[in-house]
Amino acid sequence: MDDIDRKIVRTVQRDGRMSNRELADRVGLSPSPCLRRLKILEQSGVIRGYHAEIDAKLYGLPITVFIRVKLERHDEDTVNAFEAKVRANDNIVECHVMTGQSDYLLRVMVADLSDYERFVRRELQRIGGIASIDTSFAYGMVKRRSAFPLVPDAG
Repeated sequence: MDDIDRKIVRTVQRDGRMSNRELADRVGLSPSPCLRRLKILEQSGVIRGYHAEIDAKLYGLPITVFIRVKLERHDEDTVNAFEAKVRANDNIVECHVMTGQSDYLLRVMVADLSDYERFVRRELQRIGGIASIDTSFAYGMVKRRSAFPLVPDAG
């Protein structure tokens, strides 16, 4: 990827619905080479898709919960079973493998505290193999952005 490719990526991260002509204007290319580069970025997997940004509160899921999970064992079967059930659960919108005290950090979205309790009791605890669950509720957001930061110059 060169600087123009990164400019294309950052621009479509901010607005994936713009026309190719507008994208070309913003990144300083003519439309044909811009479209060619965009297609290459899509085919290579750098750009994996286009998404709508949704207001979680208006959608009905105003509560974001961060859950740190520690597994009882770290054998292949336990890890694979946990990760498969996490992937299949729609309330879990992100799952990161972590270093430190916890094995995983989950970002979960729920409608209210009762919905969170239902999630923990009926879904998370039933996964099995979990040694501990530690929860933090987000009560506000200071910053959220979808565009990646600039990559430092390698030279």
